[in-house]
Amino acid sequence: MSLMENLFSRSPFTPLQTHMEKVAKCVNKLDDLYEAFVKNDSELLLKLTDEISDLEHSADLTKNDIRSNLPRGLFLAINRADLLQILSLQDSIADAAEDVAVIMTLKKIEPIKGLKAELKAFLDKNTGAVESVHQIIHELERLLQSSFGGAEAKRVKQMVNDVAFLEHEVDIMQRGILKKLYNMETKLDYASFNLWINIIQTVSSLSNLSEKLAYKISSLIETN
Repeated sequence: MSLMENLFSRSPFTPLQTHMEKVAKCVNKLDDLYEAFVKNDSELLLKLTDEISDLEHSADLTKNDIRSNLPRGLFLAINRADLLQILSLQDSIADAAEDVAVIMTLKKIEPIKGLKAELKAFLDKNTGAVESVHQIIHELERLLQSSFGGAEAKRVKQMVNDVAFLEHEVDIMQRGILKKLYNMETKLDYASFNLWINIIQTVSSLSNLSEKLAYKISSLIETN
């Protein structure tokens, strides 16, 4: 029996949690990446980008392993389509983290004076949303044990609301940062300005995808 088949034999959620652990490792590296960027350490920036890319690839391999070993025609606590949708959303978060790292290495850009603290807070809020949905994925076993009901379901629903609130806060922060950035248009060359817009939008996709993943878990509670 392969490792993945062994995991599925314990619970359909164990492989998802294994994959999400890898996704979280990928996202957590963004904090180091931003620090390297602020310190103008180009060598470390490239090294961390490679590490994030390797972690994303590792998550991809696990995703493919899960898809290949997902039992057919056997009873699962959730249906196959739901499980694959959760897996796909988790995978998209790792993809977004890799995209942020790659975009930040496309051109040497300087930290923007007056926006350093806001950009760090913006990144923290987005990675916080990923960490929050990571905790929700951890709760799947308990949800299964409680048949997706009772106090545990209520607790997870509150966690889902917390992720949605983080995403709302990210939207507000993004609006403020973009407003300042557009008012700096004449101080930045076009390529740098365009790159910053891409970085901000890709970073914000971390919380958007986290919210979608959280809502997917919420829908499981509603339908079970």
